[in-house]
Amino acid sequence: MDGTDRPTANDPDGDAGKDRDTAVSERRFRFLVGGYAVSSYGTFLNMVALNLFVYETTGRALAMGLFMAVRLASGFVAGLVVGNLLARFSAKSVMLWANIGQGAVMLLLILAPDGLLTGALMAVSVVIGACGTLFMVALRSSIPEMVGEDRRAWANSLSITGRSLAMVAGFASAGVVVSLVGYTAAFLVDMATFVVCAVTVALLPIAGGKGAGGTAAGEKKDERKAEAEAPAKGSGSRWRPTAFLALAAAPGLGLMVALRGVDAFGSSSHNAALPIYSASLDDANPAVFVSALWCVWALGNIGAQQVIQRYAQRTGHAVGALGFGYGTVVMSAAFIAAFAGFPLAVTAVIALVAGAADGLTEVSYTSHLQTLPATLRGHAFGLSATFENLGFGVGMILVAAALDRFTPLAVVGWSHGAAIVVAVVFLLRVAGLRRAEERTGRGERAGRSARAGRAGRAGRAGLRKEQAVEGRPDRGDRDGAEVSGG
Repeated sequence: MDGTDRPTANDPDGDAGKDRDTAVSERRFRFLVGGYAVSSYGTFLNMVALNLFVYETTGRALAMGLFMAVRLASGFVAGLVVGNLLARFSAKSVMLWANIGQGAVMLLLILAPDGLLTGALMAVSVVIGACGTLFMVALRSSIPEMVGEDRRAWANSLSITGRSLAMVAGFASAGVVVSLVGYTAAFLVDMATFVVCAVTVALLPIAGGKGAGGTAAGEKKDERKAEAEAPAKGSGSRWRPTAFLALAAAPGLGLMVALRGVDAFGSSSHNAALPIYSASLDDANPAVFVSALWCVWALGNIGAQQVIQRYAQRTGHAVGALGFGYGTVVMSAAFIAAFAGFPLAVTAVIALVAGAADGLTEVSYTSHLQTLPATLRGHAFGLSATFENLGFGVGMILVAAALDRFTPLAVVGWSHGAAIVVAVVFLLRVAGLRRAEERTGRGERAGRSARAGRAGRAGRAGLRKEQAVEGRPDRGDRDGAEVSGG
């Protein structure tokens, strides 16, 4: 016990010390989220500016698609290895080097001569894709150690709020930044955002990963036990057994991660179809509808985060797995409706609902995976990132081909319709598990009641037998008979 938690005469339980520790950890986490939001702004600015730069440099849309494919593939591979990295290094180290790597590769792009631009762009694509996944998994998997198990929903909501604001700012300002100051200045701004986030991470004592010093004794014991048992659990590749053990650690978790991948497939459809649909509405200014929709979406997302934060603070509970399933259904239905040709005011309301539902799914999903033991959490988040990158990457390929033959509404309807179907299956699975748990609980209570009843009857029977023996005239102990006989 440290000095802050030591009981005193006025504070026998050390509650004041715990409150101070909670306030300090939350203040540090807000500081970290600030740095994360800055780097997220750079990521979304980068997404627009780099795609435009690739197209202008090569003059081919295929090169832009290849750039995105390499970026997604790098994130896919990073998701496979990040669990092992977090088992060997602290979350702080992974997060720090992920930002340093992204900043360094942007500097490489800025300094690259014209003859090496293609190679530099491929390097940027690989590093940005891989390091973005590494940072995200390290952050999400270490949140329970940073703020405490009971503040997971609050922390997840806060980080998602920061990312949503950064997304809107990055997308909205990318065109202005590129047109006013050029690509080199945009890349310098992008590099600076990663430097800011790296400094934020370096200044904070961040728990999580193998090097975390704030892990509870019980968790350390569990980690040592898991490490001792690891060689016996499989002789295949090092990541596979642990990653799939993570999915098997909780009923329905594998289906939940699969739904996340299908949801990413659906997201690829509205991302690819949105520019085409926007151009059909206003061919002269197609960016207006895209920007407006994402701004309204972000408002809904941020509003949902505020509600979730207050709910978690008032009740002490995180949004459960059912919230993820229902949120996915509502979000997918809303995105389908956004392409149905409703009036702009109605579409704005639909985008607001889509953003709110997206925020709900993000918090509930992340919070649910964070309930896994620390030894499995990083592997589960890594495998989840792999499924998400796979779903989005495959979706971009299939959707791009489908949009040549079908309307945006049809393509988005099929893609998000698949997510709705899997979400319904997931909700039925969760409902079945809850009914099974309730039946098990009732059975256990009935069993305890029956055992208590049998024990009570046996006790009463034993007491009657004892009384009968004490009253027998041939018993040698006459004192007992005399007492009992009065």
